[in-house]
Amino acid sequence: MGKYRVLCFANQKGGVGKTTSALNIAACMARAGKKVLLVDADPQGNATGGIGVSKKNKGSTVYEVLIGQISASDAIVPTSAKNLWLIPSGIDLVGAELELADEPRREYRLKEALDTVRDRFDYIIIDCPPALSLLTINTLVAADGVVIPLLCEYYSLEGLSQLTATIGHIKKRYRPSLELVGVLINMYDGRLNLTVSVLEEIKKFFPGKLFRTPIPRSVRISEAPSYGLSIIDYDRNGKGAAAYAAVARELMERCE
Repeated sequence: MGKYRVLCFANQKGGVGKTTSALNIAACMARAGKKVLLVDADPQGNATGGIGVSKKNKGSTVYEVLIGQISASDAIVPTSAKNLWLIPSGIDLVGAELELADEPRREYRLKEALDTVRDRFDYIIIDCPPALSLLTINTLVAADGVVIPLLCEYYSLEGLSQLTATIGHIKKRYRPSLELVGVLINMYDGRLNLTVSVLEEIKKFFPGKLFRTPIPRSVRISEAPSYGLSIIDYDRNGKGAAAYAAVARELMERCE
């Protein structure tokens, strides 16, 4: 199997397309014939609803997995997409940090849970919360590699040093094998002069890590989650689906 099989999509800044990217890339990998598990580790549960699974899965979410009530295997539910499964999230997840605060090895809860199902899937994709918290630390410790989604604007660059410092801290203290696998540009508009200058900054910050294909601005990408569908199922022949499929292919190449 590849070097990176568990991937978390992380950014401490919200609104950068993190959940959309995790969901759509997981769906594209599944469409390519890979067995994929999407783990929604964000209390907002947007990946759960966005792939068409009810957020009311009482008793079978990542929250119960983290606090040790159920196994990861018992929390896995199918989605409408072939080869794609989900561990759902829910609002209860907000309370996990308090419940785990005094627990031993609290940073390793998600990793230890996912290790029990790791061999059942080609890839496990984790959607992280948009904040630095015990939940985020759990997702990074569980991962082999990190994908950072970004917008092509200067505000997106502001938190990068903090994010890379966080990744460095996790790598040093908890997960020495953790690596940055790639940086993904979302809502790309090549007509803007600002885009070119921001891209140059990102290339300097992360040499060799930028994915070749940026994700374009697209109403269809924004619409798809409201129908509980990935972009590859909602608008298969659109430019958004083509872009995500290209990124998924490149990501799988990098993971081998």
